[in-house]
Order: sequence, then C-alpha cells, then structure tokens
Amino acid sequence: MNPDKSAVVVIDQDEDNQCNLPVEGASIDNNVETPTHKQFFKITQLFGVEAPLLPPEKQMPLQDRSTKRERLASLRKQENIEEIMVKTFAFCASKPLDKRPDLDWFNRYISLAENVSNPTMQDLWAKILAGELARPGLYSLKALKVFRDMSIVDAKLLAKACSLAVKDNSKKNIRIISGSYQQPGLLNFFNQERQQYINLSHFGLNYADILSLADNKLIFQQESESSMMRSGEVFSFYYNGAPLKLTSKKNNIALQFYKFTSIGAELANLIIDKPNKEFFSFLKEQLTHHFDVVSS
Repeated sequence: MNPDKSAVVVIDQDEDNQCNLPVEGASIDNNVETPTHKQFFKITQLFGVEAPLLPPEKQMPLQDRSTKRERLASLRKQENIEEIMVKTFAFCASKPLDKRPDLDWFNRYISLAENVSNPTMQDLWAKILAGELARPGLYSLKALKVFRDMSIVDAKLLAKACSLAVKDNSKKNIRIISGSYQQPGLLNFFNQERQQYINLSHFGLNYADILSLADNKLIFQQESESSMMRSGEVFSFYYNGAPLKLTSKKNNIALQFYKFTSIGAELANLIIDKPNKEFFSFLKEQLTHHFDVVSS
C-alpha cells in the first residue's frame, strides 16, 4: 500500500547541476561550495525551485519549471495522504466502522490532511479519521481546520495541557483546575488560606503556554470559576481516567479553572491518557483545604 517514494522526489542526476551552488550573501559564486550549500540545493530540488541556483544555460524554461513544481507538489500530497491511509488502516483494525460514512466530510478531510508530512502529525490525522469513521460527528470540520494550522510544537503543548486537565462524565467539558477559594466574609476575610492556588507553571504549563493554546482556539484565555457551592455539594471529575470526587467542606466555595473550548475538547480525544502523578498529588493536597477529596 506504500507509494513509490522514488517517484515523488525528482532530483537531477547530472553532476554538473550540483556543482554550482549559492554562497553566503546575495550573489552566487560558482567557485565556492560547502556542505550547507549542497544540502540547501537538494532541498530546493525537492520543491522544484532550484533553477535560480543554476547557471542560466542549465535552467529549464520558466513554464517547464512551473509545471515541474506543480507536479512535485501533487506527488508529495499523494504520498502524504496515502501514508495517512496506511496508518488509519492500522488504527481501524479492531474497531467497527459506521456503515454510512459522510463522504463530504471525508473529501474535506483529504484536502486538509494532504500537506502533512511529519510522521507524528500523520499519526494524529490517522487517529482523527479512524475516530470519525467509528463515530461520525466526533470531529467537526472547524476542529480539523484548527488542527491543520497546528505545528508539532502546538500538538505537544496540547498534550501537556491534557496531562493536567480533568473531565466530567460526558468527557466534553475539560478543565485545568487553577485554584479554589471561599467567598470573603466577616469571619474569613483575613484568612490567608481562603484562596488556594495551583501553580501550573511548576508542572510545565506557564501563562505564555496558556496564551498560545488560546491563540489556537483550544482553551479560553480568561480563568473561569464554578458557581458557589454549598457545604456537602459534590463535583465529580476524571483525571486521565482516574476518578476524582470533590465534596465541599463549607458554604460559598468555588473552583477556578481554565476551560477547554469545544474545539479543544474534540482534539483532546487524540491524546492518550498520561497522568502526571506528581501534579495529581499536588492538586489533591491543595484542594483539601476546601474539599474532601476522594480519588479511588
């Protein structure tokens, strides 16, 4: 099922074509050639834009160069999407597929995924397709468009956020708890423990990361908080698959958190549960001031 990769990258085998490479600066010196120049020249050949680095007599006509570049781009797209299909096939091995897949969704998916060549990102695109084929409607086209514009660094940051997040029973509402507090009153106004903070940066998620996730429409930038809880009121969450039950010890207690957007919640389905035991222990310890915490 693998495409013939030799047909995707067309590199001129004429040795003379690889001897005249650009030098540092704006001009080209045919007498200077370094390993870096050779590497860059090969990269330009992959995309069919090496002509300006060659002597005029060795350059193809402009129209031919344009046609070659378009052909190489089309071949790369075909190779990418076929590789994703191979990976999707592996993910689908043990999952029943819906009998009526949305062909319009599939067609749009192809157009969004065909430029993905990074193997890790291809794995994630394959998981998206496998998930959608098993449960149509799991991934919206809006979420796919956001994911298309994400880099591997963005994907790793999403995975970091998921490793610190809790979900409700529906697994659609995902939050990163950032603290808890009791509403101020005459008896607790000067109590320094009235507010409890969760230092997320200590666990690899600083405010700049929050802003980056917000820029990618994965979480909301502003902190949110729950409604005020009465004594004995319960919140039930799951932390990376482990149950987490919080029972308010007092009246007027609120949780603070960063909430995932609907798109962020969809894409979080791509991330395998990977609990951070140190963070989970710290989270429970910080919450015990306002809650009875049960995690088993």
